[in-house]
Amino acid sequence: MVDKLSAEERKVGEDNYYEAVGSYYDVNRRDFLRGIVAAGAVSGAGLGAAYFGYGKVKDPVRVAVIGTGDEGNVLIGGCNPDYVEVKAICDIRPYSEHRAFHGDWSSSSALVRRPGLINVAGYKDEAEARRNVKVYNAENGGIMECLKNPDIEAVIIALPLWLHAPVAALAMEKGLHVLTEKLMAHNVAQCKVMSRMAGELKDQNGNPLHLATGHQRHYNVKYDNAINLIRWGLLGQLHHIRAQWHRGNLPGGDSWSMPLPGGEKIVGSDKKFDRIARDLAHRVNQLKTEKDPDEIVRLQNEIALWTAWDQDKNVDPKEFGYQDFTLQGKIFTAMEELHRWRLFDRTGAGLMAELGSHQLDAVSIFLSSLRDDGKKVHPLSVHAVGGRHIMPLDREVGDHVYCMYEFPGPEYSETFDVGYYDRVEKYPNEKNPGNGPVPGYDTDPNKKVVVTYSSINGNGFGGWGEVVLGSKGTLILDKETDVMLYRNSDTSSKVGIAKKSGGYALDTSASGDFAAPVAKAADSGPVSRGYREEIEHWAYCIRNPDKENRPRCYPAVAMGDAVIALGTNVALKNANAGKGGYLEFKEEWFDIDNDATPDGSKIAVEREFMKKPVA
Repeated sequence: MVDKLSAEERKVGEDNYYEAVGSYYDVNRRDFLRGIVAAGAVSGAGLGAAYFGYGKVKDPVRVAVIGTGDEGNVLIGGCNPDYVEVKAICDIRPYSEHRAFHGDWSSSSALVRRPGLINVAGYKDEAEARRNVKVYNAENGGIMECLKNPDIEAVIIALPLWLHAPVAALAMEKGLHVLTEKLMAHNVAQCKVMSRMAGELKDQNGNPLHLATGHQRHYNVKYDNAINLIRWGLLGQLHHIRAQWHRGNLPGGDSWSMPLPGGEKIVGSDKKFDRIARDLAHRVNQLKTEKDPDEIVRLQNEIALWTAWDQDKNVDPKEFGYQDFTLQGKIFTAMEELHRWRLFDRTGAGLMAELGSHQLDAVSIFLSSLRDDGKKVHPLSVHAVGGRHIMPLDREVGDHVYCMYEFPGPEYSETFDVGYYDRVEKYPNEKNPGNGPVPGYDTDPNKKVVVTYSSINGNGFGGWGEVVLGSKGTLILDKETDVMLYRNSDTSSKVGIAKKSGGYALDTSASGDFAAPVAKAADSGPVSRGYREEIEHWAYCIRNPDKENRPRCYPAVAMGDAVIALGTNVALKNANAGKGGYLEFKEEWFDIDNDATPDGSKIAVEREFMKKPVA
């Protein structure tokens, strides 16, 4: 999102952000950041608890991680042993099981994100880990046996999307708390059934069940600070948000189309291409001549990882609900559906579910922060187009998505400084020029916030992030870790915070740097994307079952994100069918107790589906 900014402009924006954050806390919660620094609670070591208002737990929640693929292993990396104890893991793939214990040695960055249980829990080796962590796989009953484990109080679900709802339902029926990866479920009816179950059922001790969904921006400190600056009025009236998630995936090099264990036939030939076996052999040969001790350790771990990956060829996906099918005359195998589930409608829901849902969630967080009722803001409409613009016929979902959403503009109070005043029209407030009230959408239907979103493959220019444009300032959130703040559109001027008659504002003439050092010090640890914090808070809510304690992404919030993503998919399908890609969102779609859905899914049908045992 910041590719057009020079290094100097980026540094100015980051300094402005830290200055604003430090000033905000000096004015509103004096000594909060200083307390964090004094306590040593920097990112990754207690900052989340301080920011989001939860404490420690005396007895870590005993959990099973069901699904230990890419995201499941990221979540294992977020399992703080002070809050959760992983008592079981469950996956049908030897590759996933290996990574769950040893971490992901495919690259140094992957190992940071997926460090493995031996590292996370401090076990000395795999043997000790297996004595403490029960493994459920293709040979010992899998998910159904895992859910019977009496040591388990809660489950973390990171399965392919089509399995989220049935496994969550089966777990809740047994009184188990659930944290499921995003998207909440495969269709909106499933989301509503899950939400109703969570509201009706109790845990094994008779306390409320906590159903959380992994939209981790709710637990990202940088996003929380951004919300505070928006509420404080530093951006003024919000009127446009740009968001994107651009990736450089190309045919033959797509992270969603991973190599198939055992190889796959080359088109027009009887030969097979087995990339996993080839890469494994290459590493084995490298190890034979390697002399550097560190490189030897790396290669040994990579060989163990690739060996486990190759063993996935012995798993029969058809025994676990995956199917052969034909798409536009091309035959796809159950092995493809298992290993590339994101690419097909029966098992996944495409770019909007996997990527867009995160960023539309962030948009809703920003706009909801200006509401007084605490409710999540919902879009009014979407125009959407997209399709399979660059990839071959190796998928059912699109590889490009472009959307334009209309959200209702918030109402601004009489004291909110919007940063402008028309003396002729005496607008917005003749009694107090420069301040609200600026009417919201409910009063003036012209007051909307337009959000543009694109998710593409083929070129990663701009990466991913959000740009929030207001009448007084611009806020950029880049790749969930970096934030830049500018006065209006001025990317070259350093600003401080000045108190004006109507509130606080970014000001180039204000003295700066007095608050920024404390804000930087409080943010000096490794930047957390929120996985650790969402798990910690979920565990805290389980151990502290007071009515006011609930995960930040509770069912109504998560279902709202699903309605936006899955409703947008309906608009995309309409556009590709020549019907136009415009969709008006209906409020009943967002109502847990209303059976209406945008995608045609039926409550009764999905309730029956979710009762069935899973393989």
